[in-house]
Amino acid sequence: MKAKVDLYMAPLEGVTGHVFRSTYCECFGNVDKYFIPFIKPNQKGHLSSRERQDVLPENNAGMYAVPQILTNSSEDFLRTVHKMKQYGYEEINFNLGCPSKTVISKGRGAGFLAYPEKLDSFLYEVFSHVDVAVSIKTRIGKERPEEFARLLEIYNRYPLKELIIHPRVQTDFYANRPNLEVFADAVENSRNPVCYNGDIFTLEDYRRITTAFPGVERMMLGRGLLKNPGLARRIRTGQPLDKRTLRLFHDRLYERYAAILSGEKTILFKMKELWSFLGPIFTNHEKYAKKINKAQRCAAYEEVVERLFVEQELS
Repeated sequence: MKAKVDLYMAPLEGVTGHVFRSTYCECFGNVDKYFIPFIKPNQKGHLSSRERQDVLPENNAGMYAVPQILTNSSEDFLRTVHKMKQYGYEEINFNLGCPSKTVISKGRGAGFLAYPEKLDSFLYEVFSHVDVAVSIKTRIGKERPEEFARLLEIYNRYPLKELIIHPRVQTDFYANRPNLEVFADAVENSRNPVCYNGDIFTLEDYRRITTAFPGVERMMLGRGLLKNPGLARRIRTGQPLDKRTLRLFHDRLYERYAAILSGEKTILFKMKELWSFLGPIFTNHEKYAKKINKAQRCAAYEEVVERLFVEQELS
């Protein structure tokens, strides 16, 4: 296996907020860069409560964190960059990857990819004024992989910190396989450092990509870290996930959500969201997953989770 590849945590809206990131960092580590789920600039230039909590330096202590911005307005982007600099950030990520219909309907995220001339003008304005490092997280097109050749021409005009490529088009969402032919073309022709993102769920997936692309020195992990929080450690050290560490991670995360969220329903929503990814890592998880989903009170939830950890093993 090749020498150290930098591992990144992908920004997943509603999931990898500051509580999740800080707890993950404490319990598992082995991630070199944590991307903060996107900020959506508003007309008044104010951060939402969630966005402010996510970027506060004290909520990102002990990790290298990078805020991500979702917009199609260069003015809004630059104004938000200025605000991020006030918090001490010197690197910003631009979201051109979100496939959500509510996002693309406004020409943002992966929806912006359908307008390459506007995107070029946006980037020209940004790089004419920005005074921090800027990276881009992108899909390879809106509807067709062939769109990426034109997009790469545009990206090559600007000095990106790195180009993080999820080799699917927007209309794929998370279906179909990542298009490794298009990614290979990017590796060969990008003038900026390239990072791979997409369907890294196991150590074998990691080895397959690093073997196919030995020159790629960065890899972003998204759903793979939710399905197996020990994945980065497994890649980096060879140590498999164990129940003790997973239980520690769960309990700290649960306690911290309980401390800041109002009402049992809200707390349980966050934990059920986690279990929608995490459940299959246990043997015979189905009946426990159903009970977790049906839990209306924290006491009932805690009882099911306790039984799951005691009665089942990691698959």
